[in-house]
Amino acid sequence: MNKKIMLCAINSLSCGICDEDCAYCTQNIKSKTQIKRYKIKDENQVVNEAKIAKANHALGFCLVTSGAALDDEKTEKVASIARAVKKEVPDLMLIACNGIATKEQLKELRDAGVFSYNHNLETSQNFFKNICSTHTWEDRFLTNLNAKEVGLELCCGGIYGLGESEDDRISFRKSLKELNPFSSPINFFMKADGLGIDVPELSVDEAFEIIKQSVADLPETRIMVAGGREKILKERQYDIFDYGVAAIVLGDYLTAKGEDISDDIKELKKRGFDFLTQCH
Repeated sequence: MNKKIMLCAINSLSCGICDEDCAYCTQNIKSKTQIKRYKIKDENQVVNEAKIAKANHALGFCLVTSGAALDDEKTEKVASIARAVKKEVPDLMLIACNGIATKEQLKELRDAGVFSYNHNLETSQNFFKNICSTHTWEDRFLTNLNAKEVGLELCCGGIYGLGESEDDRISFRKSLKELNPFSSPINFFMKADGLGIDVPELSVDEAFEIIKQSVADLPETRIMVAGGREKILKERQYDIFDYGVAAIVLGDYLTAKGEDISDDIKELKKRGFDFLTQCH
């Protein structure tokens, strides 16, 4: 019997339009990283990109906007795009990633066909102040509670390798367990020109220990490896499945290049994986 893996694709609906100072993000207001900056994409373009994702075996399709929070206008636009994608590609599992959100805004996304809300805690409650000053960890936690309350599943994880301690990592995973997300992305920090964080990159062994502990600490959650898979794990990136990883991000990330999609598909098939076509 073949093994099953969930593939998710990220669609950056808008990029680089942000007043937040999250130190790990190339879109932050202080970043000097050269990236493309644009407002909300045309709906038809997103639908076409959703069809491409589906053709490449993606189940999850994440609609991401830049900026700290949803407002009524952005909520309406994301909901409209979600309805259009759901109409044309009904088998995709829609994930919305649009920052801090109220219950009313999240209900609108839910009613438009969104399955889960992605709002990462990023790190521990104690360490968060070291990487962001323009909003709080508590803002993020509350948004996840709001999403659960209106019936959305959660996609909630974070980023490792920012200079946090082992105690921070343990505390972070305890907070994730409290939320009990449907899926939890692990991102490994990747250095980029123009970012202020200057810490040693995680070693391969350290990255695998983080994966191992995440799988152990969140037994009811689908652990996903996202940003940094290629850069940090290098030739061992596909060994993640030996540690219980259940999902990966396919293709590019928000502003960073990912593995070539055809290479991922070829390697996963070679290793005996089938691709999930439904989430339950």
